[in-house]
Amino acid sequence: MVTTRRNFLKTIGFVGIASAIPSFAQANTVKNKPNVILIMTDDQGYGDLSCHGNPILKTPNLDRLHSESTRFTDFHVAPFCSPTRAALMTGRLPERVNVWETVYDRNHLDRSETTMAEFFKASGYATGQFGKWHLGSNYPYRPMDRGFDQWLGVGDTGLQTADDWWANDRMNDHFLHNGKWEPTKGFGTDFFFNETMSFIKNNKEKPFFAYLATNTPHGSNFVPKEWDNPYPNSPGPIGDFFRTITRIDDNMGRLRDFLVKNDLAENTILIFLTDNGTAYGAGVFNDGMRGQKGSVYEGGHRVPCFIHWPGEGFNTPRDINDLTSCTDLLPTLIDLCELKTPKRGNQPLDGKSLAPLLAGETTPWNDRTIIHHEQNCYPKATKWRKSVVLTPKWRLINGHELYEIKKDPSQQSNVAEAHPDVVADLRSRYETYWAELKTDEQLKNPARPIIGSDHQKETWLTSIGWIRDNGLHTWDQSHVRAGVRGSGYWPVEIAVAGKYRFEVRRWPREVNKP
Repeated sequence: MVTTRRNFLKTIGFVGIASAIPSFAQANTVKNKPNVILIMTDDQGYGDLSCHGNPILKTPNLDRLHSESTRFTDFHVAPFCSPTRAALMTGRLPERVNVWETVYDRNHLDRSETTMAEFFKASGYATGQFGKWHLGSNYPYRPMDRGFDQWLGVGDTGLQTADDWWANDRMNDHFLHNGKWEPTKGFGTDFFFNETMSFIKNNKEKPFFAYLATNTPHGSNFVPKEWDNPYPNSPGPIGDFFRTITRIDDNMGRLRDFLVKNDLAENTILIFLTDNGTAYGAGVFNDGMRGQKGSVYEGGHRVPCFIHWPGEGFNTPRDINDLTSCTDLLPTLIDLCELKTPKRGNQPLDGKSLAPLLAGETTPWNDRTIIHHEQNCYPKATKWRKSVVLTPKWRLINGHELYEIKKDPSQQSNVAEAHPDVVADLRSRYETYWAELKTDEQLKNPARPIIGSDHQKETWLTSIGWIRDNGLHTWDQSHVRAGVRGSGYWPVEIAVAGKYRFEVRRWPREVNKP
């Protein structure tokens, strides 16, 4: 059952409280429901913001958003792209929805799962996804198959992977528009923000949900020469990384100005977060955290999360220090927007609604447990391998390293021997979760693109999406260029019986090579 905002506030005793606490006033009609813009950047870590203390990078527009938002300071995602995106869209931990990797068929969101977009669509919202999806690019795994009216971006992974348009280099790229490749003009990040604003403008007479997931600052970053000035003393990848973040920041300013000019800012929930720890910035500034993207230490999965909603009072600076997660955003939006449950139903959520915290509840969630893994490019889910169990007080790494995170935020002192009872308790919680996953059944039921349906007349199967038997990695265009040898297979489902035509190619059609 979805609790309405009015009833929810009665249960926690905030009816009639002073205006300093958000009221979440009841929305009587679909038209009055708040709009939602969810923005997630790719590979930007907690320390890759000047408002968090970065001494080189300048992010004035994100800093302003930070100063006008409720900020979650202990907010966590998975250490890699696809698992975070799966958790965000479903409110469930990524291993539950069979998303363990970023490649090799293990990044496809299970068909049985209900997405955030489906909740919004069932509630009368226009829905659009722009940028990086990374949860499947063939039917029935595409955004347009998972509740989005509009999809413009990339389906799997990012720049110059095996399934990307071959000539893409961040400028004048080809992107998928509702499943068909189309040429675009300008820098990719600019284009995604432009299309998001166009979608909003076309749908501003009804509530809208826009999910904007940039494929930057993820490398490789081919940055135009005229952008070199802001960071002349940061050469190479780190300089390009910072310049790309600056471009994201510029676009955040444009988007917020657009909302004001179109009288949308007041009733729009604007959420900003990132998908994992920093890819390049740890050597410059990482807020004292150990690890970066791909690590199960804090620097791999603790990220920024800002929620801004002027109409309900979330436009002044306020920190919430409770342990929170990207799985929490779906149940939070269900409460704040009074979303209906889609007809096909939904699975039990791992996330918890943040609405009580947003409303001012101060009782900490002492019983909170979050579990994440990093098993990218690993053929079989393996218990304890690159795992972290998080509670408000503790971090258990790989089943045997224990850190008291508030006293030791840089995770330098393993206190497992001094607290065997805590280790045993956290290991027990992990064992319970692992048993629920039924990993052997997951391996027997891989993701299967459907071939021959009316939804997709032509299916592209590439070496990033097969199940690899052996050999070297084959997921990138550089692997194709080098003629890397590998073997694998594509699990598929055939929609109808009949004759099918298969093309087996080394190069995609847009490449004029033998």
